Amino acid sequence: MHTHQNESAFDVIVVGGSYAGLSAAMQLARARRRVLVIDAGRRRNRHADRSHGFLTQDGAEAAAIAAQGRAQLRAYPNVAWANETAVAARIDGDGFDVALPDGGTVRGRRLILATGVADTLPAVDGLEERWGTSVFHCPYCHGYELDEGAIGVLAAGEASLHQALMLPDWGQVTLLLNGAFEPRQDQLAALARRGVAVERTPVARIEGRADVVLQDGRRLPLAGLFVATRTHIASPLAGQLGCALETGPLGPYVATDAQKASSVPGVFCCGDLARPAGNVALAVADGALAGIAAHRSLIPELAVLA
Repeated sequence: MHTHQNESAFDVIVVGGSYAGLSAAMQLARARRRVLVIDAGRRRNRHADRSHGFLTQDGAEAAAIAAQGRAQLRAYPNVAWANETAVAARIDGDGFDVALPDGGTVRGRRLILATGVADTLPAVDGLEERWGTSVFHCPYCHGYELDEGAIGVLAAGEASLHQALMLPDWGQVTLLLNGAFEPRQDQLAALARRGVAVERTPVARIEGRADVVLQDGRRLPLAGLFVATRTHIASPLAGQLGCALETGPLGPYVATDAQKASSVPGVFCCGDLARPAGNVALAVADGALAGIAAHRSLIPELAVLA
């Protein structure tokens, strides 16, 4: 897609066409607004075969949910789609200009950012290639399928304590400290009450499905391994626009109000970009909120209701 500033503006540009962005765009499409979705096709959960815990889609292929959402959205004639990466965004008068890689610029009256976050895994041999298949971050998404087997939590900081205390509902848990932090005495007592074993020997590598090989040669066969990844905001656009950030236990995210409005008027943010942690169901809900709020912001007469 190659357009220019002098072409008529879209009502809303949605940057990011995964679950949150699709959901936001759907609300606007059904409100008969002109919508452009810009998406480069790199979902955060692209490594996961299946999605769980999303009503009516439990166990469905993660890619299939996204593909079905795209197909349904693009059936609306007032929706345009750009298979691109938005490289820059700026405020221009009463709207926003979004730059594309080919040098073209698209203009929208409102902007919804659903660009997500990227995960940084601990530097452990064998971990990254198992991400999404036997190494996970969300017990609600993947814990049930481990059939109450042996589960490891690879510590990446104190956020891992939260995982270790939750996961005994899904299996027998070992917290692998791996030098990331040392629990306090009250935290150790809480882990003991939950039946969590604490392993202090550093991890050498991951083998097999999710077997942990320790540096002393011991092997811990596991059904699955959980890790609280560090996250960073995947796109520079929110920073370029000056959106205020908050810091969660895993990393920074964009601060929004209950209607997913950012600190920058006319910019709404949703999905993993705008919450400390999330899943598909929460992303879809966030997107619906953002899409509805963006639509309402386009109707100045609604101000009489305030």
